[in-house]
This record gives sequence, structure tokens and C-alpha cells, in this order.
Amino acid sequence: MHTPASSIVLVLFGSFIGSFGAVFLKLGAEHMQGSLSRILNNYWLAIGIALYLLSSVFYIMGVAQGQLTVLYPMVSLGYIWAILWARLFFKEPFTLSKIGGLLMIVFGVALINFGNA
Repeated sequence: MHTPASSIVLVLFGSFIGSFGAVFLKLGAEHMQGSLSRILNNYWLAIGIALYLLSSVFYIMGVAQGQLTVLYPMVSLGYIWAILWARLFFKEPFTLSKIGGLLMIVFGVALINFGNA
């Protein structure tokens, strides 16, 4: 089975949207202020959950036509976006270990894809 480029684009787009879901979940968690009862009135959390659901739609559309062993590791590329968003929105620092971990993710995804070429 061949994995079409459209499937790859759908999965990558889904992981990009999912990374924004993480940002909104973090914003929602910060607004909870230790109270679980505020979870139902927290629109940040609702947006984060909606973005994760939307990213799942793109993921499902992508894996329907491609190889799971090629596409599923691409979801981990969302971690790259998440680290960038964490720096941009929350002023979290880049560290050598984070950069090293991201490089390993990219290298691993590339190895998986080259192995299926």
C-alpha cells in the first residue's frame, strides 16, 4: 500500500491544529485556579477540546488512504509546534534537551518514512 501525499498533508495539518489544542488546554488550566467546578464554564478548555477533535477529523481522513506505520509517527511532529507555541505564548525557555528531543523526533519520523520508500 502506498501513502499518498494528500494523506501526509492531512495528518500533518491535523497535528498542527492539535498543537493549538494544547495551547488552549493550558490556557484553560491556568484559568481554573485550582477549582474543578470551573471546568464547565471554561471556554479556553472548550476551544482546546474542539481543536483536538478537529485535528482528529483530519487524522482520520489521512489514515483512511495511507499506511498507519508511516502516518502515525507524523503526529509526533505536533510536538515541534507545541514547543514553539509554548515559547511564544507562555515564555517557556528553549533548552538543549528540548531541542535534542525534537531533533530525535524529526530524525525518527524521517527514518520511518525512508524505510517505507
